[in-house]
Amino acid sequence: MPHYLAEVAYTAQAWEALMKNPQNRFDVVKKPIEKLGGKIENFYFAFGDYDAVGIIEMPDNVSAAAIAIAFAGGGACKSVKTTPLMSSDEAIEALKKAASCGYKAVASAKAAGASR
Repeated sequence: MPHYLAEVAYTAQAWEALMKNPQNRFDVVKKPIEKLGGKIENFYFAFGDYDAVGIIEMPDNVSAAAIAIAFAGGGACKSVKTTPLMSSDEAIEALKKAASCGYKAVASAKAAGASR
């Protein structure tokens, strides 16, 4: 099943509500993810640009988009970012396909460096 990196940044109002009523939000998002056919591999609170990050499995892009839309539409998040993830084997396959697809760049990196 495809994996996705889910990153969420809470609003100030959401943090205020969580401080007044501390709760494990990962337990709350588990049911909707599972209802869409997905599974939480792991979730973490973080500090930086995003307040919570997780690796989730979803059956397809539509389901991954649906949970991201639900998170964003709930009003507690100021930012929601979902990134599709690939295994190493998938990345190797993509590299092989890229090498054999016949794409020709306008200018090669060597030519660009030589013209300086």
